[in-house]
Amino acid sequence: MKKRVAILIVSHSFLLVFGFALGIYLLPILTAPKAPDKNFIINESNKAVYKTEFIRDLDGSDLLHYGDGEVFLEKDKISFVGKLAPGPDYRLYLTKSFAQNEEEFLKIKMDSLYVGDVKTFTNFTVSSKVNLPLENYNSLIVWCESFNEFITSAKYK
Repeated sequence: MKKRVAILIVSHSFLLVFGFALGIYLLPILTAPKAPDKNFIINESNKAVYKTEFIRDLDGSDLLHYGDGEVFLEKDKISFVGKLAPGPDYRLYLTKSFAQNEEEFLKIKMDSLYVGDVKTFTNFTVSSKVNLPLENYNSLIVWCESFNEFITSAKYK
């Protein structure tokens, strides 16, 4: 009898933890707003001051933390056509030096410029109410603020 109760406690605890983790992963996907149209972003890309790419094969990227696609930087917005691994609380930063993992970004985070929140995982546009000082920075990073997780980065100059 005690063995059966122990098995039930362990199995139910495992399912509870698994369900909670799955909820954390799925909630941002289910609540994400509609992604901007890829064709609209590409048509607007001729206004970009800089263009770069997020690639999957960075030191800090893995199966659950990656970005893959083109990035267009303008004075008042940064747009992306591609795919990000879904997750909660993504933020976009401009950085003065290229970082490709958590440790490198945490060293320079205080000197980085927070641009805005990333709310979609297929294409995004993050707008700024003021002109972005793109010339003062050379890279950008998508960072998961909730879990201090590196998602992706790219150097634009």
